[in-house]
Amino acid sequence: MPPELSADHGALLGWGAAELRPLPWRATRDPWAVLVSELMAQQTGVDRVVPKWHAFLDRWPDPSGCAAAELGEVLEVWAGLGYPRRARYLHLAAGRIVARHDGMVPDDLTALLALPGIGPYTARAVLAFAFERDIGVVDTNVGRVLARWSGRRLTPRAAQVAADGLVPPGAGWLWNQSLMELGARVCRPRSPRCGECPVAPGCAWRAAGQPGPDPALGSAGVSGPQARFVGSDREARGRLLRAVLAAPGGVPPGAVPAAAGLADDPERAAWIAASLVADGLAVAAPDGALVAP
Repeated sequence: MPPELSADHGALLGWGAAELRPLPWRATRDPWAVLVSELMAQQTGVDRVVPKWHAFLDRWPDPSGCAAAELGEVLEVWAGLGYPRRARYLHLAAGRIVARHDGMVPDDLTALLALPGIGPYTARAVLAFAFERDIGVVDTNVGRVLARWSGRRLTPRAAQVAADGLVPPGAGWLWNQSLMELGARVCRPRSPRCGECPVAPGCAWRAAGQPGPDPALGSAGVSGPQARFVGSDREARGRLLRAVLAAPGGVPPGAVPAAAGLADDPERAAWIAASLVADGLAVAAPDGALVAP
């Protein structure tokens, strides 16, 4: 990491204190609320997440309530966010939290990583944003900032070591939120606004004249562009899952292709249906109908 960066914590912290968007999960330190926000916000815009986050927590304000609900109920509240496997993981995690942690989200990295569907990013985000631990959090925005600051692509280990080493003692929450905000609004994937960056003097890529290729491309934590949604398997899965949740008796096998929007491709529709069953998002009834879990 450039020495200027580690020496200029104050500039980023000051910028973040003034510029952080007032997202509702930034106003709480409730670990369950933070965990829900992190799973919802993965690959999903915050404008779509905010109303769903409020609705979810109004329905299930703690892990015990979510664990006691049917998965189908959780999927119905989740509908519209995409990637429904995240809802299933959250439901499973709630059950594990109740069974092994007395209904309290654990404050230990190992215990968090042991929860279903919780990876290194989410576990560290809960520690930083709910428990205010001085631990680095590397999402796609932070990964991009770190790579550009260093002027090179980073391995997962190098990115995490850099992130952990940069956290100012006692300021883990604000530091990580500020880094994320910086990546989302200033150090953007295209056309970064370097003139607005509070720590531009420490950026090795900027100092070198921003030569290609961008070191953020392929660096740890930095996601690439999402595949086209229209016509994709994700779109068909979403259509079929919505139909399953809306039909009290499930979707009969003969109606699956049309429900998935694949009336002219029954083989692909059958594969989509099988994938929902394999992911635990639907159940194949004895008569072959797809029903809610």
